[in-house]
Amino acid sequence: MNAMRLHAPSRLDYFATLVAEDEGFPLLEAAVAVGQDVDAQLDPQAVLVEMDTLGRRLARRIPADAVPLQRLRFLNRYFFDELAFGGNVNDYYAPANSYLHQVLDSRRGIPITLALLYMEFASHAGLRARGVNFPGHFLVKLRMPRGEVLVDPFSGHSLSRDDLEERLAPYRRQRGLVGDFDVPLGLFLQTASARETLARLLRNLKEIHRTGGDWTGLLAVQQRLVILLPQAWEERRDRGLALAELGQADAAAVDIETYLEHHGDADDAAALRQRLSALRGGGAPGWRT
Repeated sequence: MNAMRLHAPSRLDYFATLVAEDEGFPLLEAAVAVGQDVDAQLDPQAVLVEMDTLGRRLARRIPADAVPLQRLRFLNRYFFDELAFGGNVNDYYAPANSYLHQVLDSRRGIPITLALLYMEFASHAGLRARGVNFPGHFLVKLRMPRGEVLVDPFSGHSLSRDDLEERLAPYRRQRGLVGDFDVPLGLFLQTASARETLARLLRNLKEIHRTGGDWTGLLAVQQRLVILLPQAWEERRDRGLALAELGQADAAAVDIETYLEHHGDADDAAALRQRLSALRGGGAPGWRT
């Protein structure tokens, strides 16, 4: 009798296991795992151990009786000054800025990856830090005895209410959220869930690959977005369009058909039906809608 062959789980199987449930969602590990798309040999556990080692180094420096404000000062000096983490202002849209293992090496990233690292070190400092899905720029908020502190992980600056309102003004104007349609600042400062945070990270990468015409990279991101957000049918559609660009007509047709089953009256439905017809006939239409 042949021995049963055991197969190691694929990178996507591993990712799917991580993001299956909201309870106990391992955000940091799942974010690190995204880096396996550019480094198949990446060991997420080794990256997590490296982060933990750096975090424990910080924890040992903080006196046990330090008050929260002192802990925040220790954290900021360690993260922004000693470790020299900061925003990659010279190459903001480089894909490497979205992969945590590369940000850990280069010490340069974008707001969301820097926020993930900052939040991890904050926990070692005995502080409660949470991500904020602020428009255009991911932020971190920390609960302190006298209220919340908003930190820009890209620059290291603490942000006042006036700073936040100034940053939000262009978004408000663009969306028509002015005058009678104005909404309170607090609505933009809600804590982002782990799933929302990871989705934002992946969608940043998605836009980078899409803009650069990197269909292979885009497909890798779309595979993860479909797993992470199984009911977000537009992600299934976009995976189908990436598959079409790569000449995988049958798989592309399945994804586009699935999208149309759920959004048959969408603005793009007519164009997508034409593409679906071409795919079924052997064609492979491109991304553009």
